[in-house]
Amino acid sequence: MSDGHRTMWMDVSAGVAGDMLLGALVDAGASLEFIQSQVDGVLAGAVTLSARQVTRAGLRATKVSVSAREPDPAPRSWRDVQQMLGRAQILDAVREKALAAFRRLAAAEARAHATEPDDVHFHEVGALDSIADVVGSCAGIHDLRVTTILAGPLAVGSGTVRAEHGVMAVPVPAVLEMAGGWTVSGGGQGELATPTGVALVTALARGCGPLPMMRVDAVGVGAGTRDTPGRANVVRIVVGAAQAAEPPDEPAPEVVIEANVDDLDPRLWPTVLAALLQAGAQDAWLTPILMKKGRPAHTLHVLARPEGAAGLRRVIVAQTSAIGMRSFEVAKYALARTWVPVEVAGQAIRIKVAHDGTLIRQATPEYGDVETAAAALSLPVSQVLRLADAAAAQGGLVPGRPVPAEAV
Repeated sequence: MSDGHRTMWMDVSAGVAGDMLLGALVDAGASLEFIQSQVDGVLAGAVTLSARQVTRAGLRATKVSVSAREPDPAPRSWRDVQQMLGRAQILDAVREKALAAFRRLAAAEARAHATEPDDVHFHEVGALDSIADVVGSCAGIHDLRVTTILAGPLAVGSGTVRAEHGVMAVPVPAVLEMAGGWTVSGGGQGELATPTGVALVTALARGCGPLPMMRVDAVGVGAGTRDTPGRANVVRIVVGAAQAAEPPDEPAPEVVIEANVDDLDPRLWPTVLAALLQAGAQDAWLTPILMKKGRPAHTLHVLARPEGAAGLRRVIVAQTSAIGMRSFEVAKYALARTWVPVEVAGQAIRIKVAHDGTLIRQATPEYGDVETAAAALSLPVSQVLRLADAAAAQGGLVPGRPVPAEAV
């Protein structure tokens, strides 16, 4: 497949699960060997992936199975999964997508069960096979060089399903929480959309809509476990280049939440900002202000996706002394970005590359990596920063240059 901007549209009209999406990506040409390497980077060889051809209601599809090589431990918390992904030896682009999916799921579970995201325990979703499905799907998307993801209306199913908390109505609460702003339908009997599948779709897709105008380069069909007569239990994906006639990208809708605070110990602000980012905020920052009677204070600003605003407001109430806040919608425009590693005296430093799909617009060393390398090398941070800039330039990571393949 050619490099450059690539669009993937997902047909989830028959439902979606992590293994179904993974099967569709492999069917479309994603390397199972590469996907296995990224899963191994997280789970250290605990599972084996295999693919085979099957039929579902007479339709050919690829079924990817995950086989555990060892007994699965107790259910994992969101904090456990976050730490696993944070220390995993995988590509940053794969890590970021996987974190986005699990973060979205943790926020939905927290809201459904009236708790905090850090306290959420993933039961079925925290199992080895589910982690492999999420990481594997994110790796498959990267391997197909997909830069824009869209999806059609989502079938969620009907009836009941037995879960960790007992018999529950379909769709289960977390699925409904994540489906906010999405077009859904019953679509059939049973649980058609699993929390893992819905987390991947709604965290990674730019929006819900029909198949866009595009040049088709590959089609993938991924199978679910059940073979239901009269309804092909599959996810289909279409991968290719969006055509010029496609409407231009709309700005992503975001919400800004603000609160003026004049009585919080200033030493606590770094903890507050970290808690908001961990809870899913797109950004969080402070502005020094003077309130009435000349009292010094801060305005806390939080940028959030609309579906995550309620949870972030709860974090503000819990972590600060604010007794009220305001919010308003904004339109967010952002360049695509990724991280490309360079080496400085044997130390890996990531370069954040912002691009428009064709040319690099900004290339900046990740400051935390620079600090870590400076400490390891016993050099001033300023010197390591200059060396990182030079290494980036030597590698072609310069504004105005074409986007390298590894940054797409």
